[in-house]
Amino acid sequence: MFGDMMGMMGKLKETQQKVEATKKRLDTVYIDEKSVDGLLSVSISANRAIKEIKIDDSLLQDKEQLEDYLILTLNKAIENATKVNETELAAVAKEGMPNIPGMDSLFK
Repeated sequence: MFGDMMGMMGKLKETQQKVEATKKRLDTVYIDEKSVDGLLSVSISANRAIKEIKIDDSLLQDKEQLEDYLILTLNKAIENATKVNETELAAVAKEGMPNIPGMDSLFK
């Protein structure tokens, strides 16, 4: 019994280390998003840190339009980054979880 418990604890610690390594790796995975007409582009890491914003000069003439572009494009980039982040971390966590009945449904 204690052998199983020690094995599980070791596996959980290993999984935790893999999750941390995956989080670091996700800092280097970039999601690029553009507005429909390509006048604004955003680059964001899979950990949802904004890395770059490029704005076409024509958008600088209309503050309200620029704000709308930023909101739409950033929200779309954040949504896509969140999907990548959750998928990657769930895969690592699921891989390292001990086989406990009913737990597999938590990571679907």
